[in-house]
Amino acid sequence: MGRYAESLRQVPVFRGLDARALEELEGRLIPRQFGKDAMLVRQGDEGDALHVVVSGRAKAVLAGEGGRDLTLHIFGPGEFFGEMALIDDEPRSATVVALCETTTLVLSRAAFLEHLRVFPETAMAMLRQLVARLRNADEVIGSLAHMDVHGRVLRVLRDLAEREEQGAGTYIRLTNRPTHQELASMIGTSRETVSRTLTEMARRGEVELEGRSLALRADLLA
Repeated sequence: MGRYAESLRQVPVFRGLDARALEELEGRLIPRQFGKDAMLVRQGDEGDALHVVVSGRAKAVLAGEGGRDLTLHIFGPGEFFGEMALIDDEPRSATVVALCETTTLVLSRAAFLEHLRVFPETAMAMLRQLVARLRNADEVIGSLAHMDVHGRVLRVLRDLAEREEQGAGTYIRLTNRPTHQELASMIGTSRETVSRTLTEMARRGEVELEGRSLALRADLLA
């Protein structure tokens, strides 16, 4: 296996592939590097490739009215975006921007279709992941409609904590915590409201705050 095999194994849609399929797919990937604030893809542009994040972080945003963007998701190592571009010819549905120096592996639609001719089982894995993302989108829409700010902040922090290596401690430290502004953009509120909410959560013992560090109480994942 090559140098990017482990990165591919972290991606849910590729995790179940056998070694031969994984090796064939790896040979079709093209590494790309982006500096902080670089635009990886732009909303409305033609989409023709999937990106797998190897290192760094990037956020997906939707342009809102009055220049106010809505953050849909923050991608870290092992996550991917642009999968819809492998299936249809529609424009990009969101813009993705690097939050720091970021490396991705790019799989073009043409390369993916060639892979599927030999390994059609990858298509079923892709469909399962798309369904999972649709279900998650339904949950997000529901939380925005029915939860107060505390509930929405807690939901985002739970999602982030579930990606961490969990030990036996009382708190789960978020290694890639979003800023207050990023949190505000993710849940549709102001940075000031997020700051007040986190301060109140810290007073209750739900989170621990120290500088830019944030940890969520482990039992809140239950």
